[in-house]
Amino acid sequence: MSMKISELLNPQAIVVDLQAKDKNQALAELTDALIACEPSLNRNDVIEVLLEREKLGSTGIGEGVAIPHGKLGGIPELMLAFGRSRQGVNFESMDGQPAHLFFLLIAPEESVGVHLKTLARISKLLKDSSVRQKLLDAADQKAIYQVILDAED
Repeated sequence: MSMKISELLNPQAIVVDLQAKDKNQALAELTDALIACEPSLNRNDVIEVLLEREKLGSTGIGEGVAIPHGKLGGIPELMLAFGRSRQGVNFESMDGQPAHLFFLLIAPEESVGVHLKTLARISKLLKDSSVRQKLLDAADQKAIYQVILDAED
């Protein structure tokens, strides 16, 4: 069972214009977008697992992309949020470039396969420079979601 990004991402959890100036602010803002759709989540718990993961090495994978992720007990399924920063955020990315496109991924503690498959799917999607450009150019939530839908077809 391979879940598409578009099936896991609630369009309401898309932040068109991240205001964050640094990594911690970006993680908090993306977490808030997720919680807006999933009010049962504990904000501090989510941010804590994301920061723990960042300690192992930045999830800024380069090319202006970051995929912060973590695992959390007690959630029923994998959850995604997406954010776009026009000014860019220093995410300590491998290539030293600021991150502009963010996928935040929170997975149930016991999920291994789906978690890794989804990470791989996201990084594959964002390896395509034309998809990245379309995401940067998209006007609003709906347009961003449509870019992801089209790219997955």
